[in-house]
Amino acid sequence: MIYLDSSVLLADLFTELQSPPEALWDEDLASSQLLAYEVWNRVNAHSLMISHGGRARGLLARVNLTQMSEPALARALKPFPVVVRTSDALHLATMEFRRGNGASVELASYDSRLLEAARALGIDAAKL
Repeated sequence: MIYLDSSVLLADLFTELQSPPEALWDEDLASSQLLAYEVWNRVNAHSLMISHGGRARGLLARVNLTQMSEPALARALKPFPVVVRTSDALHLATMEFRRGNGASVELASYDSRLLEAARALGIDAAKL
């Protein structure tokens, strides 16, 4: 399973120079429900609901979102091997929750700090 960070979805949504290959959207994608909040926050911050809302909904529909429940997020309350931001801690906790339930997880991200923290937990980067 590929855990999708908002940096990758937003790069595709906003057609940035560094964007994922189209084949990524056919993979088994997962993320925290936090992903939806991050995406809608950026769409709304740039007043792009009319032009980008439909595509954002379509991309989010391809991702299996893990609810931000206490069991999924309990790990975020503990220390990490490297210093992390709050949103990264929530994503990392969700990745570890998924791994704890038997999923093999790779991280798709353009965020070097999140990738470093994931590597410190033994989570490999997905090839983009």
